[in-house]
Amino acid sequence: MKKIILLLIVLCFGFTHAQTIESKNHSTTGYIKSDGTIQDNNHSTVGYIKNDGSIQNKNHSTIGYIKSDGSIQDNNHSTVGYVKSDGSVQDKNQSTIGYIKQDGTVQDHNHSTIGYANGVDMYWIAVTFFFFNL
Repeated sequence: MKKIILLLIVLCFGFTHAQTIESKNHSTTGYIKSDGTIQDNNHSTVGYIKNDGSIQNKNHSTIGYIKSDGSIQDNNHSTVGYVKSDGSVQDKNQSTIGYIKQDGTVQDHNHSTIGYANGVDMYWIAVTFFFFNL
């Protein structure tokens, strides 16, 4: 019985684990939980990224979509940008607006560091840093 309770505790903490979003100065600006919940630095929920790729605000209204081809769309399904497999982030005109490095470093178009999000899906990083003000 103790093993079952311990297993349940471990599983619960595993599903609620959050990755930290940091500014360029390593100040915590928010969190992204493994279930796609986006929180501000006070742990208040500001949005969600759902398994189907929809992006929702804190009221669960859909504000955008992450598509399987790497495009990011607004709530009207108009493309607002792209996330390439190499980590480059482009606007709707395919001009590079930033980069997401494998270690989670987020850079602007001049390769200046604007933040960090180690262990976070690069599409989720792009949504939070470049496309939606969550």
